[in-house]
Amino acid sequence: MRATALFALTMTLLPSAPAQDRTQARSQVITQRGIAATSQTLASQAGAIILARGGSAVDAAIAANATLTVVEPMMNGIGGDLFAIVREPSGKLTGLNSSGPAPRALTPDALRAKGHTTVPEEGIWGVTVPGCVEGWAQLHRKYGKLPWADLFAPAIHYARHGYPVTEWIASAWQSGVPKLTNDDNARRVFLRDGLAPKVGELFRNPSLAAALELIAKQGPDAFYKGDIAKAIVKTARRHGGPLAAADLASYQAEWVEPISTDYRGWRVFELPPNSQGLAALSMLNLMERFDLPSYDPFSASAFHLKIEAQKLAYADLNRYVGEPRTSRISTAQLISKPYAAARAALINPDKAACEFDAGSPQLPSAGDTIYLSTVDSSGMVVSLIQSIYLSFGSGVVVDDYGFHLHNRGALFTLDKGHPNELAPGKRPFHTIIPGYMEKGTQHIGFGIMGGLNQAQAHAQFVSYIVDHGMNIQAAMEAPRFTKLNFSGCDVKIERRLPTNIIENLRDRGHYVQLEPSFASAMGGGQAVIHDSAHKVNYGASDPRKDGAAVPEPDAWFPKR
Repeated sequence: MRATALFALTMTLLPSAPAQDRTQARSQVITQRGIAATSQTLASQAGAIILARGGSAVDAAIAANATLTVVEPMMNGIGGDLFAIVREPSGKLTGLNSSGPAPRALTPDALRAKGHTTVPEEGIWGVTVPGCVEGWAQLHRKYGKLPWADLFAPAIHYARHGYPVTEWIASAWQSGVPKLTNDDNARRVFLRDGLAPKVGELFRNPSLAAALELIAKQGPDAFYKGDIAKAIVKTARRHGGPLAAADLASYQAEWVEPISTDYRGWRVFELPPNSQGLAALSMLNLMERFDLPSYDPFSASAFHLKIEAQKLAYADLNRYVGEPRTSRISTAQLISKPYAAARAALINPDKAACEFDAGSPQLPSAGDTIYLSTVDSSGMVVSLIQSIYLSFGSGVVVDDYGFHLHNRGALFTLDKGHPNELAPGKRPFHTIIPGYMEKGTQHIGFGIMGGLNQAQAHAQFVSYIVDHGMNIQAAMEAPRFTKLNFSGCDVKIERRLPTNIIENLRDRGHYVQLEPSFASAMGGGQAVIHDSAHKVNYGASDPRKDGAAVPEPDAWFPKR
């Protein structure tokens, strides 16, 4: 009986049709050893090799992320922030919030004195303390098995010796040329004769190699107190910005308890504010009020209900989410089932609503990012997301070290009394979120990047698995919608949906904007599964990126 039950549970993640009849393009990666799934194949390979050398899933994630800072520089880097969820082999879940605060001198009055009515998206005044390197260090101290310095060997190699630029990344690089042109360091490091590198062109960044070598040799102190810190402060001063040595030296990441909800028998986990993870859980709570499993996954009715759930969840996200240490937000109430039931009653199954107000819980008296997931043979799963926010971040490249500072401070508001109001030493609202879900012996680390796209993409991915029986690769490839604002009936949908479905949505009042079949606006994602009953791991990678899920190689040859 037990074997039959386990087999039935495993089958929920397998294609419902024979492989030769399926609509997905790729198969899952399936192995008894570890997997690294990232948005660029060289980074996935780096993670897989670290696993083969005896590293943990955390070691693999750090090595893969460090490599991505080199090969996908517009999306992530040591000048940005990091969040992670780790499933330990025992089954325990732990979250890490490694997002940095506003500098002590970054105040609303200081910005208004310079003529700003919002925190600028470009330039030094949108820069908050970068948390990435501190996040790597905390993860390695707790879960690392290999020496710290070993994890940076792949990234240093590609920064020093070069790598051929891949397709999606080349396109994003080209789109960033105007921002790169505005900064002397950026123009010198990332452009050649004013041009972005083309597909297949070899690119080197020896300045970034020097920074990574210092971090490998000296640990995080090199970044927060040593030569890199000095270069960051020098760069900030040259631009007239507020970031100071004390802001960097005092930074520490925070271990946090993931928040979760039950979705039709699956437990789905996100990280608490200051990130947008609760919006994914809110969407799922709303979607659970409707009989989505009975719908065709690509029907107008299924898409309509999910779009309306997104609007309700994001209205609350916009109103209530900010730094929890300085706001009165009640996360537990926002993701409670009774609250979702009351909010779901506002959804008209036949008509789109162009405006939803935020709810009234009883409170107490595009971006650019990388996401990766790893799993090892012990069952450790890492769901990790890292970003410099908008493409090439603030546009400011640090003197001598070839990396951008992020512009995450641009997500603060100057509205007095808002939970996300700018204040010195406060962390801004964050779009980047790692996801995790499990049921029985199935443990899935997943994520999909892309600014405000992320929470709604998470909910759609979960629904494709839970409501429609797709495996992780099919769920990652399936058509998605996205809505990158907080009001209106506009929505972006991939054009793979049949014309009659699109017209049905328009008839319901949705202003549908068709996107390419695999659109970058929908974000790129990765996922891994650890099957704890059979000790088998699965991996999936999104075709909306240049990456792959790469398995750890087996030890085929005897040691010499």
